[in-house]
Amino acid sequence: MLTKALFAFLLMALCVSIHAIGIMAAFHWLKWRIPPGPRYFWRATHALISLAACTILLHLLQIMAWGLFYYWRAGMPDVLTALYFSAVTYTTTGYGDVVLPQPWRLVGSVEALTGILMCGLSTGLYFAFFSRVVTNALRHRESEGPAQGGAGA
Repeated sequence: MLTKALFAFLLMALCVSIHAIGIMAAFHWLKWRIPPGPRYFWRATHALISLAACTILLHLLQIMAWGLFYYWRAGMPDVLTALYFSAVTYTTTGYGDVVLPQPWRLVGSVEALTGILMCGLSTGLYFAFFSRVVTNALRHRESEGPAQGGAGA
């Protein structure tokens, strides 16, 4: 039981590391801002799509890590079944059509908790980036002053 808990902890730590490194690289690439200008909306939209794609890729890498572990140690019959089980566990979908052997079931629960944490972290970081994009857009709009040719002209 202690060995299984250690494996679960190590996989959780691997997932946090993958996520932290990937998200920090993505934010470094995006530099937390998109330069204001006439095409700000499209640049911001591209940055948000890129961040979402990067985040999903990170989650898929983590699902693969758990799935390959299940295939290697926990008695899943093949890699595809192990990856499928990992995906429905990590995302907490939990169809229940595939289950781990009895001695490994608590490890699956740790994967579900890790998936909740990593998805929550992704959501929080995505929201923070989105908030920054909106704040910059509003600041840029205010700096341009009132629209020319409006009702008061």
